[in-house]
Amino acid sequence: MPQLRDSGTRAIHEKAGVPAAELDGFQRIFGVETEYGVAVTGADHPIDAGQVAMTMFQPVVSRSRSTNTYLDNGSRLYLDVGSHPEYATAEARDPMDALAADAAGERIMASLAAQAQERLRGVHGLGATIHVFKNNVDSAGHAFGCHENYLVRRFVPLETIERQLLPFLITRQLYTGAGRFAADGFQITQRADFLDEAVSSATTRSRPMVNTRDEPHADPDAFRRLHVIIGDSNRSQWATWMKLAVTHLVLCVIEDAVRRGVPSGFEGLGFADPAAANRAVSRWLDGGAASGSAVSGDVGDVDPLAMQERYYAVVASFVRDRHDALDASLPVTSVDDVLAQWRWALDALRDRDFAALSHRVDWAAKYRLAQAMRRRRPDVPPVQLERLELDYHDVANGRLYGSLVAHGGLDERLAADAVAAARHTPPHDTRAALRGAFVRRALDAGVRFSCDWTTMTVTSPVRHEVTLLDPFRAAPTEDYEALMAAM
Repeated sequence: MPQLRDSGTRAIHEKAGVPAAELDGFQRIFGVETEYGVAVTGADHPIDAGQVAMTMFQPVVSRSRSTNTYLDNGSRLYLDVGSHPEYATAEARDPMDALAADAAGERIMASLAAQAQERLRGVHGLGATIHVFKNNVDSAGHAFGCHENYLVRRFVPLETIERQLLPFLITRQLYTGAGRFAADGFQITQRADFLDEAVSSATTRSRPMVNTRDEPHADPDAFRRLHVIIGDSNRSQWATWMKLAVTHLVLCVIEDAVRRGVPSGFEGLGFADPAAANRAVSRWLDGGAASGSAVSGDVGDVDPLAMQERYYAVVASFVRDRHDALDASLPVTSVDDVLAQWRWALDALRDRDFAALSHRVDWAAKYRLAQAMRRRRPDVPPVQLERLELDYHDVANGRLYGSLVAHGGLDERLAADAVAAARHTPPHDTRAALRGAFVRRALDAGVRFSCDWTTMTVTSPVRHEVTLLDPFRAAPTEDYEALMAAM
């Protein structure tokens, strides 16, 4: 496993061709990786998840000769360990572009499931129905993830990020958690009970909140890719956008403080036991008091909502001082909108206004539905709540999420045509635009090809390979133009 490198000089970066704006500004690359769960109901005999996933990926294998491929929207589609279909969004400069790519991934998974379902029904009966769950826990208690990726400047020590960002990541789940009907009651997050370390390079033998594998997919002397594992898979578009946008602003504060050698304002906000704090935050609704339950921190008992208020105050002050630069760092999203939405969420949480939260926050939407069911039937069985939850997360054949959106019960930030366009259109202002165009040209030309996040290769009839290390660059290089011309 490569070791993290925290050194590097400006001279090295400039020699490598990294623009000063990328080093000194607040620009960022965002990405979301989502593992999906699969199941079949109504078949004439049991079908295991592995068979379902392979059936879904038959069109992918026939096109790419592999279960790992890149799409014309610049994103990666692959079959992960444990028969989980996984989709990783293309590089995006803005949380809205990352959200569009993520929503397109839901549609792509639904399309693969529909095709596979047709094939299964021809063999296993007309009742065979494929379910594809954008959630994090299955009925057997296995957990799978939703990972966020943020490109951060290499000069920020990983220990600083760990110390100053983790308390924010743990407590932001008050408004980004997906919610879960657990054996011990309702939790606002799905992943909390399955994360046992704060920071680690492992992903299978242990589950950390932040993964330290050093795979920047960019100039390794200038950047690292911060791989955040603590978050839930969100159906709410507001929650996906919000967790990316607010985390970006917190990272901007940390980077700027290290760059200038001054305190960030986040010092002293650590938790004595991050894993225990994460589990306690997940059970915030059980706290009873308006502020929720306190958890043990470095400065004594800490109210998670008060922790978020402290982060908000520092970020709001930072935005006031550097408003134009921060606003310029995001091509689509307004930092004023991010702060306004954050303020709204914290106020609603303080007031325990679950009706308002239910229009934007996944856990609140499910919690409100469960409360309504219990009012009609106080003895509603747990299995019915579990079915409600699974239907909410089913992107292939679920009805609940779509019904909530259609009847004004859940807000969406993207128009349907924007999501449809994102299925085949990468962000225009990152390296993904070049990768998407390469994939389209290769498919149209019928040549053998492969690619990853930094490299594009034609393997037949003549091998030709190009490496693009700058994820911010959407302009073609000479080598790239030669590769495209060769097809």
